[in-house]
Amino acid sequence: MKLDDKDKAIITMFAEDPYASQENIGKRISLSQPSVAARIAKLKESGALAMQQGINPMKMGLYLAKVDISSTRPDEILSMFRNCPYFANGFTISGKSNLCLIFHSESITTLESIVNGHIRPNSSVTDVDFNIVITTVRDFIVPSVMVFEHSDHPPCGIDIECRDCPSFKAFKCMGCPVTGQYQGTLY
Repeated sequence: MKLDDKDKAIITMFAEDPYASQENIGKRISLSQPSVAARIAKLKESGALAMQQGINPMKMGLYLAKVDISSTRPDEILSMFRNCPYFANGFTISGKSNLCLIFHSESITTLESIVNGHIRPNSSVTDVDFNIVITTVRDFIVPSVMVFEHSDHPPCGIDIECRDCPSFKAFKCMGCPVTGQYQGTLY
């Protein structure tokens, strides 16, 4: 993909201010508003420019966990968390670990429960490195569903109900908002 200086300026302006108007962008790069609109459409269509709405967990007082995993079946692990309300993103990576998962929660013990109750017991997992993120350099936006259609089956596919889990009973895990077995305040 080739980007000219005007395309790069448009991307930069949106990175600095996601609400930048096409008129202001046009003034800054000496293009008419319709020309700016056409460039933005082309950049979006190509994937060079994308907008994302969501929550900023750090500004909301939530905890972020970075979990590096070595697994013989990384796609299975990613699939397990795809619809988990606590799951922010996952990456297949190179190096010692082959997965990096990012979770957010109002409770560190909930994050520990996810790792200790879902990841470590998985037979495909050979190593786990669990870390809490202290600060971020840039805003970290997580597209987050805040209202769920109730399901009797947790999105992670685990066979135990939250109310029967020792971590949930001991108030170490907030539970799953999808199943209605949730004792936190975020969802």
